[in-house]
Amino acid sequence: MWKGRFTQQTADLVQRYGESISYDWRLFPHDIAGSIAHARAQMHADLLTEDEFSQIETGLREIQREIEAGEFEFSTELEDIHMNIEAALTQKIGPAGAKLHTARSRNDQVATDTRLYCRSAIDSILSLSTELQKALLSQAEHHAATILPGYTHLQRGQPVTAGHHLLAYVEMLERDKQRLRDCRKRLNVCPLGSGALAGSTINLDRSAIAQELGFDGISTNSMDAIADRDYIAELLFVLSLLGAHLSRFSEDLILWCSTEFGFATLSDKHTTGSSLMPQKKNPDVCELTRGKTGRLVGNLIALLTALKGLPLTYNRDLQEDKEPLFDSVETLTLALEVNAEMISSMGLNIENCRKAAQDPLLLATDLADYLVRKGVPFRDAHDLVGKAVASAEEHNITLDALDLSLISEKFGDDTEAVFNLEGALKARSNPGSPSLENVLGEIQRWKAELA
Repeated sequence: MWKGRFTQQTADLVQRYGESISYDWRLFPHDIAGSIAHARAQMHADLLTEDEFSQIETGLREIQREIEAGEFEFSTELEDIHMNIEAALTQKIGPAGAKLHTARSRNDQVATDTRLYCRSAIDSILSLSTELQKALLSQAEHHAATILPGYTHLQRGQPVTAGHHLLAYVEMLERDKQRLRDCRKRLNVCPLGSGALAGSTINLDRSAIAQELGFDGISTNSMDAIADRDYIAELLFVLSLLGAHLSRFSEDLILWCSTEFGFATLSDKHTTGSSLMPQKKNPDVCELTRGKTGRLVGNLIALLTALKGLPLTYNRDLQEDKEPLFDSVETLTLALEVNAEMISSMGLNIENCRKAAQDPLLLATDLADYLVRKGVPFRDAHDLVGKAVASAEEHNITLDALDLSLISEKFGDDTEAVFNLEGALKARSNPGSPSLENVLGEIQRWKAELA
């Protein structure tokens, strides 16, 4: 492709070091779509005849079918997906294929391809995230009234329901989807026509190309269009955060599935055993999800590090944007699929959840609120309940068994009602709180939202 300037062949080691076809072959449908749109603009600019355009389009469609069927032979000597396709096209149709690269560079070509790839990936991940939300929502509906402890510092704090807990992750995923949609808007700008860095003296209808490819508009600065990888960095950040949310849920499930908690059971299809200990049932999907989040974060850091010192415009360092991108998209895609499947078949042990939630200490704050309603300032109420907790521990009895009148005359005969779990949850009726009525209302809202 550049033989006119050079008198020696590229060294084999350099070819191996610089090739990207081993991974950027994934761009082939986008490269072909971009090439067809570019060729159509060439035809409208009288750079190609209608027959030449037809040859190019037909040839590119044939190449796409060959790649999809696994019949296309990629060459590392041709470095990347762009040159592999162009060379194959020229071999198929002759001189018309050699005209295709007029008024474009691999720089604006790859910028276009990666934007199209990211857009397609976002659409797919949005759909998969919705399926995961639906799996969580189904479990939340089934366990809307299943009471279990809520935790801070991994210490039992206050009673909640499993439904409320699971809906928290539905909320997280919705924010991830919003970020994905925002990212999609920003990346959906067509850079094709920016050339190597300064456009071309041969002017094609960039807006027509953008419209054919489904872009919302065209880039307005050729140098920025070539150098820009913000959209990949932004996407990798969103995928990293989405992965972090999956990892947090995985940690909850790992704890819930332990004998110490005993809240949840995963199906045999989504767990593994031990090669030595026959009793083991390990939550490997959760552990792998937790571990793979490190890859997602690492891919983001790798790209940001590659970008941080680059002068405008194109530098070969930018080739390092693709492997992190492809790896993150494919890693998260599989994680979303397997987690949705696993959650759909997950079971909760209602009895164990209830038993853990019956710890009277979970209602210590409710006891303080009881005093507040009797006119005691909250800080004083907090202190009195703290003394009651210490006294119960000292006498090795539960808080609800303690004679609270010995702590303060403010405690009356009606304190027994404070330790009723259903009543405690019903009282948490403020919007966003875990009363059953609130949880059921949120479930219906999410059902409509995700329909």
